[in-house]
Amino acid sequence: MEIKAEKIKPYDPSAPKTGQVERMFDSIAPAYDLMNRAMTLGIDHLWRARAVREVAARKPREILDVATGTGDLAIRLARAAVGSRVTGIDLSEGMLDIGRSKVAEAGLADRVTFAKADCLALPYPDASFDAVTVAYGVRNFEHLDRGYSEMARVLRPGGMLCVIELSTPDGRLTRPLYDLYTLRVIPALGRLVASDKSAYTYLPASIAAMPQGEDMLRLMTDAGLSEPRLRRMTFGACTIYTAVKRH
Repeated sequence: MEIKAEKIKPYDPSAPKTGQVERMFDSIAPAYDLMNRAMTLGIDHLWRARAVREVAARKPREILDVATGTGDLAIRLARAAVGSRVTGIDLSEGMLDIGRSKVAEAGLADRVTFAKADCLALPYPDASFDAVTVAYGVRNFEHLDRGYSEMARVLRPGGMLCVIELSTPDGRLTRPLYDLYTLRVIPALGRLVASDKSAYTYLPASIAAMPQGEDMLRLMTDAGLSEPRLRRMTFGACTIYTAVKRH
């Protein structure tokens, strides 16, 4: 499967994507949480809450949150999955520094830890985690199939992978509004709030280029995962994908 999102890059089309993603998130880290709320009109917390309920229902003890960013999902998982330990990884130290402050403020430093790491070469042994999550991050993977294979590798048998990703509505009424918002409003917000128009021009382009729906589920099964499922949220603006490791 050709994955067009791998060719969408924040700054330089000819340079490797991973380093550009790190640079981009270091640049926008101070404004990231505010931009998330503004871009989704605050609905992103509902999408995270739905995913957290699904993961927590399996009572995981060890959770890996890939592309953890400023730690919102990691903190929610720790609160919902009683007794769990959550490890969050990200390329961006700027994002992780904000996440560490939020974890300390939440009183969860004994259960949530962060590390700088690349999702394409996870520094953990096989079968280390009961659940792996990634929120709004897979579109930033330089090699999507390798990222899925790595996440599957570190899952224990019976463990769940849960991916939250922005997606493109296809309704006759919702699609024109979505296009106007993502192609015009979001880049303008990025220029005003984050002082990085390129980062927020990259965002809608990367969403549009991502495999969605059944194509995303196929990437999960190709990585050796079973029971792939998807749930579309808010008229298709977000999709939650899950799968289970059976062996």
